[in-house]
Amino acid sequence: RLSWILSGLAGMVGAVAFLHSAGYFVTFMTGNTERAVVGHFGHPEGKEVAPGASPWAALALMAAFLGGVIVSSICRRRYWSNHPHGATVLTTVALGAAGLIDIAVSGWSSANVNFYPILLVAFALGALNTAFTKKEETYIPLSYVTGTVVKLGQGIERHLFGGGTHYDWLCYATLLGSFAAGGAVGAFIGVVITGPQVLLLTALISFGATIFTFTHTERNSLLG
Repeated sequence: RLSWILSGLAGMVGAVAFLHSAGYFVTFMTGNTERAVVGHFGHPEGKEVAPGASPWAALALMAAFLGGVIVSSICRRRYWSNHPHGATVLTTVALGAAGLIDIAVSGWSSANVNFYPILLVAFALGALNTAFTKKEETYIPLSYVTGTVVKLGQGIERHLFGGGTHYDWLCYATLLGSFAAGGAVGAFIGVVITGPQVLLLTALISFGATIFTFTHTERNSLLG
């Protein structure tokens, strides 16, 4: 259940970042990889290119996301071993910093978020994806929807033809639904308020998720 909440958080953050920027992907590293390669070969004549399609921007987003994974993994090894709330703390701090930087650069009511705060958002999503780690490897990637869909399909096949049960696919279907629901919440928030305000609100929601994650894991540790 905890993974559903954090997957929803990832979907929400990705949605608001996409809506209040020049079309940058902070969760979709597959798309950023393709943009980073394809962008160097030009575009069909007459095709309008969004600023978010820049190959260098895509590379920077990938580097920021990777940085979030590395920093969170280092902190997990040294400071918060086997505690999912540690990753959400780093996510919350990065989102809050992104909001404050954007306010300093563009003001409280700016319609869109500048690129540099978006890099911090990508960093935050990279950190969040390390929340569920076993033997130093992530076993529930919260924003890796492609992998979730693949595992969902394999689980359905096992249930239908391999003697499996609905548990083989239900968890992946729920994870996918949570990410989509988070995206819907992010889209609604993005329509109601502006860029810097969105980032601060997502940081506040991430803080709430951190509190829930901490109390949930600590309670389970006591019960266990």
